[in-house]
Amino acid sequence: MKRVDVAYVLLQKEGRVLLVHNKKHDSWSLPGGGVEAGETLAQAAVREAKEETGLAVTLEGIAGINEAFMKDNHVLFITFHGTVVGGAEQIEDTATVSAIKWTDTDTAADIMPYLADVWRLMLEGEAPYKVQ
Repeated sequence: MKRVDVAYVLLQKEGRVLLVHNKKHDSWSLPGGGVEAGETLAQAAVREAKEETGLAVTLEGIAGINEAFMKDNHVLFITFHGTVVGGAEQIEDTATVSAIKWTDTDTAADIMPYLADVWRLMLEGEAPYKVQ
């Protein structure tokens, strides 16, 4: 079984959350994607946020960690709290993302039911992240 790491960024503004629409899966998620070889989780989250939304972000800690067994993969989903520090909202990775939108947290929870059990904790909680 192969281990796959996926890093996401939870961006909040005025009670809303930024979501991206993934073309391949026809679903909404937080900005993020797979960690590439030689990349830290944080570097992947920052890179993916930029590619998918056009926004430069900084990270402040871990909002949540989820895992799943998908096909022959053991997938870890690491979600960071993030802050927008620059850029302009535009999809740079048009092969993967078809839309971006800010939505209220209740709608985000409805759109992403796989996070229902941890959504409140992700919005309000934080764990430190440190590379050793």
